[in-house]
Amino acid sequence: MRRRPGLSARVKLALSYAGFLFVAGALLLAVVWAFLLRYVPDNSQGLLGISPNRYLLVHTFAPAAAVAMAFLLVFGLVGGWLLAGRMLAPLTRITEAARTAGKGALSHRIRMEGRQDEFRELSDAFDSMLEQLESHVAEQQRFAANASHELRTPLSISRALLDVARKDPTRDRGEIIERLHTVNKRAIDLTEALLLLSRGDRGAFRRERVDLSLLAEEAAETLLPLAEQRRITLGVTGGAAVTRGSAELLLHMVTNLVQNAVVHNLPADGAVTVHTESYGDLSVLRVENTGRPLPPELLPTLTEPFQRGTERVRTDEHAGAGLGLAIVHSVVRSHGGTLDLTPGPSGGLVVTVRLPAAT
Repeated sequence: MRRRPGLSARVKLALSYAGFLFVAGALLLAVVWAFLLRYVPDNSQGLLGISPNRYLLVHTFAPAAAVAMAFLLVFGLVGGWLLAGRMLAPLTRITEAARTAGKGALSHRIRMEGRQDEFRELSDAFDSMLEQLESHVAEQQRFAANASHELRTPLSISRALLDVARKDPTRDRGEIIERLHTVNKRAIDLTEALLLLSRGDRGAFRRERVDLSLLAEEAAETLLPLAEQRRITLGVTGGAAVTRGSAELLLHMVTNLVQNAVVHNLPADGAVTVHTESYGDLSVLRVENTGRPLPPELLPTLTEPFQRGTERVRTDEHAGAGLGLAIVHSVVRSHGGTLDLTPGPSGGLVVTVRLPAAT
């Protein structure tokens, strides 16, 4: 539905100023009439025999009053127009910035100077929104580029294997099928991880009471064969830690943490400890593992998508796509919690998840 153009805010303010000034002048004239001219006698002798009388005063005063009212009206319009323009100038800058951002230039900032008032607060809030939006768009673009790169690798391998099978009929088909199965499984796992990460970012899930200690036991039981295969001791300690959220997403979070702790560990005789507890109004999950010492500058990058903390052999069954901690960070953030990564005292990593406790 097309809307008809209306008066601008500047015109409305100018008319308001002029109308207010005109009404104030009319009230002043009414006061003069009510408290002064009505007590002047309307006869030829005037008041106490002294002229002028009411008739002369009214006919002398009325033209001057009309001129004054016209002046007040014009003065109110001009003055209101100028004042409104000056008052609305910051809003004009914000509008121009919004139009610039709408064209895709998110790097533009208003940076309004002057005293702190409503327009300055609006400008600062708009700049903050642009900064967050620019960061989010850059992150999404980087994520899309990395996802495309990661997905291109298994697809390219699949095409190469199919070309080999088509051009070389003597090649062992069983070997090619097995390699295709491995490559396609990795592509499917990567796609599911991307969907899970997107779901966590949107926060589209139903919330219910979830005990992190039960999820920790379930994840440990699932990954126990992998830990035994790598000769790693896996233990779960602590008590109940109840929060509200998606049991499915939180289980993925705990499973990713435990799997990362098992995979990124010592070659043998390592350990992984999963601890849960309630601390005040927080439910805490802590996953600690042994391993090589991590440089402090590496920790902030671990939650970025497709970042891997250690070198892996890409043919490993649990090599992953570098999305484990990114998914954990997304799930924790969508549940209103915090994620802390600290290096272990003698190597490895300590991951602490703090979520609001269920009330």
